[in-house]
Amino acid sequence: MRNARILFLCTSNSARSQMAEALARHYAGDWLEAHSAGLEPKGINPYTVRVMEEIGIHLDGQRSKSVCEYMGTTHFDYLVTVCQHVEENCPTTFLGFGTKMHWALDDPAAFVGSPEDTLAKFRAVREQIGAAVRDWLAGLARA
Repeated sequence: MRNARILFLCTSNSARSQMAEALARHYAGDWLEAHSAGLEPKGINPYTVRVMEEIGIHLDGQRSKSVCEYMGTTHFDYLVTVCQHVEENCPTTFLGFGTKMHWALDDPAAFVGSPEDTLAKFRAVREQIGAAVRDWLAGLARA
């Protein structure tokens, strides 16, 4: 039997969905195949890389991808939209998935402030995502 697959989807696939992919892979272990994509991928934000490395998670092998790479080729057991824009504009009728969820997460890439304040915002969102991933996994374990 194959591992369960999850796709985290956002607009640019630069911060939230990248963190969610890495955190899901980290916390779930071998039974979950985590992916991320965006409607308009823009590359991984350097702050994303930095805050993940701070907790010992490296994004080696991850890249910013378009949802089109998965459409019609991969079935996902779970689809998680992590921003309102994608929740409203996701081409879900073309995407093979089982359970769809929406996690309303702050966008750290939209934050305007000093480098120190921006880094703090990315850290806060990383923690928000980590909590959401752990809660979701705990819910699956109870089911």
